Amino acid sequence: MFILSTRNFPPDIGGMQNLMGGLANALTNHGPVKVFADKSENSEKYDELLKSEIERFGGIKLLRKYRKANRIIDYVENKKNVRSIFFDHWKSAEKINFEKIKNIPTFCLIHSKEINHLKGSALNKRVLNSLNNIRYIISNSKFTKKLAITIGVPEKKIHVINPGCDEPIEIQPVYESKATELFKDSFPKILTVARLEKRKNHQNILMCIKNLKIKFPNIKYISIGDGEEKKSLLELTKELDIEKNVIFLNNTNQQLKGALIKNSNLFLMPSIIYKKSVEGFGISFVEAASYGVGSIGGKDGGEEDAIKNGSTGFICDGNNINSIYENILNFFDNDNYKKFGSNAKIFYENFKWKRIVKQYLSLI
Repeated sequence: MFILSTRNFPPDIGGMQNLMGGLANALTNHGPVKVFADKSENSEKYDELLKSEIERFGGIKLLRKYRKANRIIDYVENKKNVRSIFFDHWKSAEKINFEKIKNIPTFCLIHSKEINHLKGSALNKRVLNSLNNIRYIISNSKFTKKLAITIGVPEKKIHVINPGCDEPIEIQPVYESKATELFKDSFPKILTVARLEKRKNHQNILMCIKNLKIKFPNIKYISIGDGEEKKSLLELTKELDIEKNVIFLNNTNQQLKGALIKNSNLFLMPSIIYKKSVEGFGISFVEAASYGVGSIGGKDGGEEDAIKNGSTGFICDGNNINSIYENILNFFDNDNYKKFGSNAKIFYENFKWKRIVKQYLSLI
């Protein structure tokens, strides 16, 4: 039996939620899985369709953490066949009594921004104390591994395993039509799926769209996501006079998101470092690749694990508008985007869950 303890799990939307949901599902092909997860909206309906057994925890966050940790230990003590325990975050492992599970292989996933605290700070000490109890620390990229080493995590405990990605879903005709309607006869069709926050760098994307209009009068940019930057981005769109070329959508369902990715020519997310927030990997690039769409990402995080520079897309300097602009031009020059899309589809094979889960199992 495999146990997962997670603060992030579907039906909540996000990269970590997709990662833990995908891991739980992939592990069910190798044995029974028990998930201990936080409650979320519509979780009861979602849980009915799960292959794994799940137990949800609500209430005050601090008390929830203790209740979940104690429940996991009680559960393990009554089970004799626990093969390993997976934690999605160092905080999920922080209150566990490891003395009682010392003979069970434990995994903790690290992603970047949640460990990016000044060495010697109170948060840094909490991170290290929590991870000190873990047998296998799983880094989502080579970049995150380097970051972990700089903040004091022992290198010998860190293993790089990129997040897995689900198979592309079969799009229903109604959503194919909706995506076609939104993009219409535009070219190029550019898409971002990300929370509207400073790190995702939508402001520099919009500046590039303004400049690209000269070469591509029918350019269309669609952003899927919501967040604290929405108001300022809408104002910038108006100021740049690109309202006819830009569409902002709040978080959509999986069908429409998949249809928009499938119908786009470029997935664009030139992320930057903002304060302590940094892109650890970028599963959205791999998701785009699964539909045969190439990407352009930023150089400051773990995107180089998710984009094969010059083959499935480009890595640019997200802080430099000209770098983003020139890479977009190169992406579409001589119909390069078609080649990048084909290469991306092949590259995606490396991230299928049936391959990724075997990397975890090989450590047990």
